[in-house]
Amino acid sequence: MLTLNCNAVTLKAPAFVSGIMYRMSIEKTIEVGSVQETRVLGERLGRLLKGGEVIELVGDVGAGKTTFVKGLALGLGIDEDVQSPSFTISRIYDARDNLQLAHYDFYRLNDAGIMADELAETTQDPASITVIEWADIVEGVLPEHRLRITFTAPSETTRNLNLNGPTELLENL
Repeated sequence: MLTLNCNAVTLKAPAFVSGIMYRMSIEKTIEVGSVQETRVLGERLGRLLKGGEVIELVGDVGAGKTTFVKGLALGLGIDEDVQSPSFTISRIYDARDNLQLAHYDFYRLNDAGIMADELAETTQDPASITVIEWADIVEGVLPEHRLRITFTAPSETTRNLNLNGPTELLENL
């Protein structure tokens, strides 16, 4: 069973990012009780995406980040087997409506190097949905207005997902 708690609302000044106007940011905490629920939540979010969104995933190894991205891909109409880009650093998938899902994982990098340039370009592409795991080494190139999802594991099967991002996106989730 998905549990939704809206913890806080933070007002921000209007800003334009990739053609999307963000007026407010909200924070929600959603509890999921299984791998399947994590995937379903990702799929629900994927159905809401229109392109130009940047999503940062934060959490320990095994917290459910890649499982969430697999659901996100389903919501974007991707029928390929989505895999963690831990070893390849990035993977690109063709999605519905001429969109693409760009999935990055910087876990194994000490320095982003040229990947920071590629990421900066991708995050500005209105036809891309960019998902970044282990984003701390590229923090400087990430847009301020992004969705940040933090995964915590209060038990072996339960996950709390703290979502902080645009009201326009999260109010429909």
